[in-house]
Amino acid sequence: MASAERGAAKNTLDAYERDLSDYCAFLAGRASDALRATADDVRAHLADLADRGFKASSAARKLSAVRQFHKFLYTDAVRTDDPTAALEGPRRGRPLPKVLSVEEMERLIAAAGDPGPEPSPRAALAAARLSCLLEVAYATGLRVSELVGLPRSAARPAAQAIAVKGKGGRERLVPLTPLAKQAMAAYLDALGPSDGPWLFPAPGTSGHLTRQVFARDLKAAAARAGLSPAKVSPHVLRHAFASHLVQNGADLRAVQQMLGHADIATTQIYTHVLDERARAMVRDLHPLGDVEPA
Repeated sequence: MASAERGAAKNTLDAYERDLSDYCAFLAGRASDALRATADDVRAHLADLADRGFKASSAARKLSAVRQFHKFLYTDAVRTDDPTAALEGPRRGRPLPKVLSVEEMERLIAAAGDPGPEPSPRAALAAARLSCLLEVAYATGLRVSELVGLPRSAARPAAQAIAVKGKGGRERLVPLTPLAKQAMAAYLDALGPSDGPWLFPAPGTSGHLTRQVFARDLKAAAARAGLSPAKVSPHVLRHAFASHLVQNGADLRAVQQMLGHADIATTQIYTHVLDERARAMVRDLHPLGDVEPA
C-alpha cells in the first residue's frame, strides 16, 4: 500500500520495514502479534524504546509506522479495531534545523573547489564535482537523493531550471542560479565525454554517486574550511538554502514549492530566522536602536 498507493520512496519503505520488524519482534516476546496486539502492547513497546535509549523524535517516528500499519489492518478488515487510535505519541519539541551562515557556506564552497597545489587530473575532477554538488545543492535546496541522482540533461547549457521528481512521485521545477550553472559547466569540462545518463556517474549498482560518498567528501571539505564536520551534512545544505531565502524575504509558499514539501507546515520551521531578522531591523533601522538602555 505504501509503495503502490502512496508512492513512498525506497528509503521510506526500508525505514517502515525496520520499524515494523522491531515492533513485531517485541510483540513476539510478549507472546502476541499484530493481529492480537492491544493498546497496552503498543504502550509497552514505546516504553521499551525509551528504555533502549531512543530519543522522543525517533520513538515518534516508529510509532507513526505502527499507527499506519494498524490503520491499514483495520481499513482492510484484517482487524476489527485499531489499538493505536487513542494513543498519544511521545512529547517532543521540534528542533530548529542546523544552519550554516552565508559566510560559512562561502568558505565551504571555496574549500570544496580547491584541489590543492599541483593537483592530479583525478584530484581536479573530484574538486570540480564537489564544488558542483555544493553550488547546485545551495542554489536549489534539493534532497540529497535528488541531487546525486540528477540526470546529465540537467546540465544543459540553456537550462534555466531543473525538473525534479521528489517524494511520492511529485514533480517540481527548481530554478538554477548563474553560479550553479557555471559550476556545472566547469565540472562537465573536467569530466569529459560520457555516455552514461547521470550527471555524477560512479561505479556501483545505481550508476551514480552515492549519498554516503557525498557526505564523506562534504565533511572533509568542512574540515579544510575550518568548520566542524559534525555541523555539516548534505541535509544542512538544504536547510541553508531555505533559511537564507526566508531570511532575505522570500515568500514561504515559493520556498515550499522549491523544497517539494507537501504541507506548508513543514516549511514553517524556517520562519525562526525571521525573529533574528526582525531584531536586526530594529537594531539597525530604528532611530533609538543604538541607544544604550538607562
